[in-house]
Amino acid sequence: MIGKGLPGHVAIIMDGNVRWARAKGLCNSDGYKMGVEAAFSIVRASCNVGIPYLTLFLFSTENWNRNPNDVRLVFSIFEKASVSALNELCDANIKVKVIGERTGLDQSARKVIKNLEAGTADNSGMHLCLAINYGGRSEIVSAASRMINDGLRAEEVSVQKFASYLYTGGMPDPDLIIRTAGEKRLSNFLLWQSSYSELYFCDTLWPDFAEKDLEMAIEAYQARCRKYGK
Repeated sequence: MIGKGLPGHVAIIMDGNVRWARAKGLCNSDGYKMGVEAAFSIVRASCNVGIPYLTLFLFSTENWNRNPNDVRLVFSIFEKASVSALNELCDANIKVKVIGERTGLDQSARKVIKNLEAGTADNSGMHLCLAINYGGRSEIVSAASRMINDGLRAEEVSVQKFASYLYTGGMPDPDLIIRTAGEKRLSNFLLWQSSYSELYFCDTLWPDFAEKDLEMAIEAYQARCRKYGK
């Protein structure tokens, strides 16, 4: 991989955990667990390559429509993995930020998120953003609502001001958005922030997505010419 021209912010829609498990005759839990391992691998690879910001789409507002047992399983695996990963994140100097609506999460998940953010708050390396109970449309509505509550006048509203009210306020927009498992849509992910993102779709199911796949995505990004409307 050529170091020059790395994306400053990579965002990933991690799709295909259940399909991976079913293709192998395994339980859904095996797919989710291997998905977590893949996520750890990509976090390490991104950190080593020198990507400043990495966002992972863990759980959407629409995912509540899944089987309740699967939902409980996803959060159980997330909570256990987060607790065990905290020391490694600190050793790698990675700072964690969680975006999404927390009021919809139970107390256990909120506690884990709070500990992740607090435990890595002083780190100054790669920024790892986890999208949990996240929806792009809800984020935009929430931003508008908070601007109204803050009493902003119409003439005070700008693109920059609006962006500061998003969950990602203070973060750069993603340069590259990757989606695995063959689907070719954003699925309500970073709708405002993705206006000029380069999109990369691959057929690889998320548990099989490895460092070489990340490298291929970045190389494809580096080969593109970003014109921003020019």
